[in-house]
Amino acid sequence: MSTTTTVRPLPALGPNRRLKVPKQEERTLGNGLTVIAVRRPAVPLVELRLWMPFGRAHLARGAMLAQTVLAGTEAHSATEIAAELQAVGGGLSAGVDPDRLMLSGAGLVTGLDRMLELLAEVLTGATYPGDWVETERDRLVDRIQVAQSQPSHLARTALLKRVYGRHPYAAQTPEPDQVRAVRPAALRRLHAERVHPAGAVLVLVGDVQPERALDAAEAALGGWRGDGHVAELPPAPPLEPGPLLLLDRPGSVQSSLRIALPAVPRTHPDHAALQLANLVFGGYFSSRWVENIREDKGYTYGPHSLVEHSVAGSVLVAGADVATEVTAPALLETTYELGRLATVPPKPDELEQARQYALGTLQLGMSTQAGLASLTSAYAGNGLRLDFLAEHAARLAAATVDDVAEAAARYLAPAKAVTVVLGDAARVADSLAALTPVRTETP
Repeated sequence: MSTTTTVRPLPALGPNRRLKVPKQEERTLGNGLTVIAVRRPAVPLVELRLWMPFGRAHLARGAMLAQTVLAGTEAHSATEIAAELQAVGGGLSAGVDPDRLMLSGAGLVTGLDRMLELLAEVLTGATYPGDWVETERDRLVDRIQVAQSQPSHLARTALLKRVYGRHPYAAQTPEPDQVRAVRPAALRRLHAERVHPAGAVLVLVGDVQPERALDAAEAALGGWRGDGHVAELPPAPPLEPGPLLLLDRPGSVQSSLRIALPAVPRTHPDHAALQLANLVFGGYFSSRWVENIREDKGYTYGPHSLVEHSVAGSVLVAGADVATEVTAPALLETTYELGRLATVPPKPDELEQARQYALGTLQLGMSTQAGLASLTSAYAGNGLRLDFLAEHAARLAAATVDDVAEAAARYLAPAKAVTVVLGDAARVADSLAALTPVRTETP
C-alpha cells in the first residue's frame, strides 16, 4: 500500500498591520520626576520601571548600590520589604548600567499604592546595613570572578576598551578588589548624591486608569527630594579602525570574534534603514552571516549582530564563537558578507523578509505589559515617547532597497570595523595576519 503526500504551498504573508500605540498620560511632579502611565488591561497587574540618570558613578559603588538599595530602611528590613510587596502580589529589583539606575517591579493593580509607598521609602531612606552589604559584596565578587573566567566576558571587555578608549563606557565591570573596598558609608553617600528625582522617569503600565496611576505616584513620590549630583556623559568617541586586537588565551579550543561598526541613534534619519541592513547581515536567524558561517560552513552555532543604543552614542556589535582551527576562515567570511552588503544592494525579497521580522518583533515587544513597560522606559530615558514607535514602524515599512544599500555602504563597510579576537595566539596569529594587521596582547 502506498500513500501520496501532497505538499501545499505556504500562504502569502498578509499585509503589514499599522502599529497601534496605546495612549499614555504624563505628568512632571514638582520635584522633577516625570511619571508616564499607560493603560494595558490584559491582566490585573501593573508594571513599574523607574529610570534614574547614573552615568559616571564609581563602578564598584554603583554596582553595590544596585545590589543593596533594597536591603532595608529605618522602618523595614529587607525581609519585611519583600513580605510587604508579596502581600500585594508584587516585588522590586534593582540594576545598574553605564547610563542609569533602574528599579523594576510588578504587582496587582490593587496593590499599586502600597508598592509605590515602599518604593518611596527605599528611595528616601535606604540604610545599607553592614551585614547585607558584606553578604552582597561577597556575592558580587564571586560573580565577577566567574565572569572573568569566561571568554565572552573577556572579549566583551576588550572590545569596550578598544571602542571607547578613555570614555566612561570603556569599563563596565568593576574589579573584585574595588568591590571588596566598598563600605556602607560610601553607599549612603552615593545614594544621597545620585538617587534623586531630577531627570528621573517613572513608567507605570497595566490595568489601571492613567490618571489614577499618576495621582498614586504623585501621592507617594511627591515628597521625594534632593537635587543631587548630575554627571553629564560626553559623546561617545568615533570608532577608530586599526589592527585587529588578538587577545592571547593559550590552550583555548575556541576563538571569540567580536566586531564593532558605527551606528546612529534612534532619532537619526538612517536608523530604520540601518536596522534593516543589520538584519540582512546578521541580526536574525535568516540573515546572510548566519546562513554562511553557521548553516553552510558550520563554523559556529549562533553568530549575531545588533545595534546597541546608549545615551552617549550607538554602536553595531557582531559576535561569534568559532572553533580555533577556523578562526581566520570565519573572519574572512564575515568580512566578505560585510563587504558584499556594503557594495551590492539586497534583493527585494531579502529586504522584505527582514522588514517583516523587524515589524513583527516590534509588535511582539509591545504585546505584554512587561514588554511595553520596558520599551516605554527605554525610549523615555532617551527623551522619546511611545509615539516614536509608530513613526519608526512607518520608516521601516517605507525603507527602500536603495535606502538600505546606502546605509550598508555608510556604516557596514569592513574598513570601518574594529575587530577583537580572543583565542590561542600560537594557533591563530599567523593565519589572521595573512588577512589583516594584528596586534597581540594578553587579556
